[in-house]
Amino acid sequence: MKLLAAAANNSGSYSMIIIIVLMFVLMYFMMYRPQKKQQQERQKMLNQIKVGDPVITIGGLHGVIDSMNDADKTVVLDCDGIYLTFSRSAIRGVNKAADASAEAPKSSSTASKAAASDDNKTTTTSESQAAASEEKTTAAAASEASDKTDNETQAEKE
Repeated sequence: MKLLAAAANNSGSYSMIIIIVLMFVLMYFMMYRPQKKQQQERQKMLNQIKVGDPVITIGGLHGVIDSMNDADKTVVLDCDGIYLTFSRSAIRGVNKAADASAEAPKSSSTASKAAASDDNKTTTTSESQAAASEEKTTAAAASEASDKTDNETQAEKE
């Protein structure tokens, strides 16, 4: 009987060890492996950048790569005529939207659509300004009503 109880205790400790090992294996597949995959993709992206690529830095700065120094692992970005030097690891990603818009030539119909779009933006801006002034007027009226109520309250107290 004692032998059977001792065997039961040993199997309990083995199952606990198995559970702990399974937890570490699960943690490896859930956390470490995806992170390693992301690092590999990022390194691949950083190795593929070239002069002229529009990029975004980790600080949110948009610019175009002007030159690269492989020895120092730095890049010089042209940000609207301002040249800034960054570590290559400071590049968050390549701005594909800016790259696609720079490559697509504009035809006359596209240019006219852009002009029409600008007119719509102007109209939308003036509409939003009108709405803002209307909100200010409403807020001023509410403020006046509140002031009148305060004055009436003070008159009743006197």
